[in-house]
Amino acid sequence: MSVENANAQMRKGVLELCILSVLSRGDAYTTDLINTLKDAKMIVVEGTLYPMLNRQKNAGFLSYRWEESPQGPPRKYYAITEQGREYLSDIDKGWAQLVETVNAIRNNQ
Repeated sequence: MSVENANAQMRKGVLELCILSVLSRGDAYTTDLINTLKDAKMIVVEGTLYPMLNRQKNAGFLSYRWEESPQGPPRKYYAITEQGREYLSDIDKGWAQLVETVNAIRNNQ
């Protein structure tokens, strides 16, 4: 396994947490999500993002609405639902626990 592949798998694993975290601060258009993630050095492509957004919507964690755009076709804006906020809280706790565990393992080498 290459380092690039390992890093990509780790990013994919936390992408759901990152998306919900961004949307917990406010509704966003897909391009806004990509730019926010990119600004944080979490590189993601539309081909990865759209299926994840769809899965989160189908699970009841996200909703969306269409808004007219001054430049081109209407845009789909995503919002986190109350169920999504509860899920985010749960996976955020799991993330904190995982980071603590990994750090403990790494520091005892």
